[in-house]
Amino acid sequence: MGKKKEYRIQCPKCQSYNTRYKTVRANGKYKIYCNNCKKYSDVALPDDIDLEIVKENVKIAKQRQAYQDTNRIERKSFREYARVENALSEYNQKLIELLNNYSLATYTIQHEAVNNKGAGIFHFTDPHFNELVEMETNRYDFKVASSRCRLMVNQARDYFKLHNVNNVLFAMTGDLLNSDRRLDELLSQATNRSKATFLAVNIIQQMILDLNQDFNVLVASVTGNESRIRDDVHWTEIVATDNYDFTVYNFLKYLFKDCKGVKFLLSDDPFEQVVTVAGMNILLIHGNQLRGSKVERAIQEIKGKYASMGIVIHFVICGHLHSCRIGDTFSRGSSVVGANAYSEKGLQLTSRASQNIHIINQYGNINSIKIDLQNYKHCKGYPINEVLEAYNAKSADRIRKKRTVFEIVI
Repeated sequence: MGKKKEYRIQCPKCQSYNTRYKTVRANGKYKIYCNNCKKYSDVALPDDIDLEIVKENVKIAKQRQAYQDTNRIERKSFREYARVENALSEYNQKLIELLNNYSLATYTIQHEAVNNKGAGIFHFTDPHFNELVEMETNRYDFKVASSRCRLMVNQARDYFKLHNVNNVLFAMTGDLLNSDRRLDELLSQATNRSKATFLAVNIIQQMILDLNQDFNVLVASVTGNESRIRDDVHWTEIVATDNYDFTVYNFLKYLFKDCKGVKFLLSDDPFEQVVTVAGMNILLIHGNQLRGSKVERAIQEIKGKYASMGIVIHFVICGHLHSCRIGDTFSRGSSVVGANAYSEKGLQLTSRASQNIHIINQYGNINSIKIDLQNYKHCKGYPINEVLEAYNAKSADRIRKKRTVFEIVI
């Protein structure tokens, strides 16, 4: 068979040959579209033109358009990814600049092992360091957070010493910071947000150093939902690390990398972590994984998941709801913040600032203790650099303040 005859069709308007067929019309006329002048024209074609060529050209043109659409979508996805990368790069750069200009003390002590086989758990959850609360019943900022954190360490030290504890697990279960979660705000507020992150690192490292004066400290952490940088909650490891909790933990790990008496655990799962303490498997989660109103059933389900993998979970600690609850197989810590406008007016809930500690004795018994942190003024806070407090804190005015419209006094 001979080769099919090809024709170059000239646009009657711009005289360009850069054309393609759009539709075929009757009585020997065809409609073409010119890529040059972006217009349609009717053209009379030779009688011996092969309609199969026309159909093939149309097919090729459609394929080309499909490739263009695909490339457009891919370019859009890359632009969004590039914006996120640029925002995080700027954020990390500001953190590095602060780290180079600010010196942190890393003097630690390696305590000798004792015969006591028990251990302590210092459960630190939901401090929301950059939240600002100004209410008649509660006030919260970095200075208040510093005092409450030191008060918790002082109270926990007394309990741990009473039970001859030598090793302490410093367990962080998320929501160390609130986040803006908007790319434009992250770019424009990179310096302020990095200062808030660095100040959180400063307070926590002082808590660890304070505990290390009397105990060996093992630090473990999982990420929360509020500290995520993006809008949505994702359940993949890569996106979960896009989180302020993860950033704070890694900065602390870097600061204590050469210190004796303080160790940081590695974990492949940023959401859940199992730590063996005095022979007991303790599961750390933030708490947003526990669905439904029946907490005990949700705890049993997550323990069953690990049992299917051959891991027996003896105790679960979490946070998230800013309400203390201590049970036989789990314990939920409250928050360092306490009540805010949203919880009292939006949710109609009353809350107090508190945290939990746990003591595991040599017989495998777990004693859980709530430490009330609401009244803190008698405890001097950790020293913090007041220059770093010049940042944009998250507004506490999430619910519009109610006003009295009409009042009768008798």
